[in-house]
Amino acid sequence: MNSDLSKTQSFFELYDLRRSDALDGKRAHVVTFGCQQNEADSERLRGMLATMGCSLAERAEDADVILLNTCAIREHAEMKALSLLGRFKALRKSNPELIIGVLGCMAAEPRRVDMLKRDFHYVDFTLPPSEIHKLPAVIAEVVQNRKRTFVPYVSEPRIVEDIPVSRTSTFKSWVSVMYGCNNFCTYCIVPYVRGRERSRDSAAVIKECRELVAAGTKEITLLGQNVNSYSSDLTFAELISEIARIEGDFIIRFMTSHPKDVSPELIEAIRRYKGKIAPYFHLPLQSGSDKILRSMNRTYTKEKYLETVRALRAAVPEIALSTDVIIGFPEEEDGDFLETLDVLSTVRFDMVYAFLYSPRNGTRAALMENRVERSVMDARMARLIEMQNEISLECNLPFVGKRVRVLVESSDEKDGVLVYTGRTPDARLVHFKSCDAELGEFADVLIERAGISCLYGK
Repeated sequence: MNSDLSKTQSFFELYDLRRSDALDGKRAHVVTFGCQQNEADSERLRGMLATMGCSLAERAEDADVILLNTCAIREHAEMKALSLLGRFKALRKSNPELIIGVLGCMAAEPRRVDMLKRDFHYVDFTLPPSEIHKLPAVIAEVVQNRKRTFVPYVSEPRIVEDIPVSRTSTFKSWVSVMYGCNNFCTYCIVPYVRGRERSRDSAAVIKECRELVAAGTKEITLLGQNVNSYSSDLTFAELISEIARIEGDFIIRFMTSHPKDVSPELIEAIRRYKGKIAPYFHLPLQSGSDKILRSMNRTYTKEKYLETVRALRAAVPEIALSTDVIIGFPEEEDGDFLETLDVLSTVRFDMVYAFLYSPRNGTRAALMENRVERSVMDARMARLIEMQNEISLECNLPFVGKRVRVLVESSDEKDGVLVYTGRTPDARLVHFKSCDAELGEFADVLIERAGISCLYGK
């Protein structure tokens, strides 16, 4: 049994929001930066706000409360959040009662919190990701006493269930199954801002998924910083199998995975329930060089990674694979970069998300020497993109002339023609024309043309 379960509490044991009138009749604007976990957290923020009697404002200018849910994975993400925060100063000047809060990963970095205290006097509170359930208490403190509140980061927080959720989609849902990370990759800030790994009780996760399917959800994405290291009363393979047994027409996705935790049991679950579990796996590589992988503390080798890919494709030949690659990690030489290109050439990923290395304060890699020059990183990035574009197009071309099943996600009028957009179970983006497609439903699409990043059909 997972020791985390003893730390689980119900949100409504902590707060009786029916007695709270701090935000009754007010309007809130929530801005989200970063990953899918942040998107899921923002849905919970909006849920708590709604339960407190607060409606949502589309524009910051119309809000009584502004929440900035930030990302700290790269310096650029923090700079974007701080730039936007700076523009809110004028709003506070014109409306002294405006409440401004900074949440998310940036709010768990002591140096950033100190900076917000010192330089952003109009920020009323900060709240790290693990403590977002404290939003009602913090806002009540600000409203009643106009006291700035900076909630400290907790490395081993409790799991709080039953937090109200206001979902942005009626047919696609995020479901967090675990939080935090124990891997301590040398470039990554996540373990320092989201805490150690802790998993939700499987019964709570399965109940949430069952209720979502009953309400009409067509796609459930299970989330975790290292989702396949989920370890409660069930393993992740057992959990996803239980969810796949729920009756209904829906797709299960999950992210993000660590290669070291891809078990034979998980691969077998994907094979056994491939009608429910999407034939798609996002498997971050980061580098194809064993030297760089050791320096990153990734705990697998190039060959071990390729063994996992071979096992996935042996079990589910049609599976689509995507990956993350970091270019320009300290001490990356031309030979190391060529090893990464060799993995891309060998695996032939359907999609690759490549990033230039960005040092993060507080990580071990930030102290490493022998930095790669920006011009070298840019040249390597251009070479990788050129190569991967050819591979992605070659992966998409075989779909021309075939029918694929697509979950219809949006529509837009282009040159007087209504064009729908959706995704296949293996996560390919499809733009298509139709006279009777419905948002949030599945459609069969005949593919007429293939591009590098999407398919086109009718």
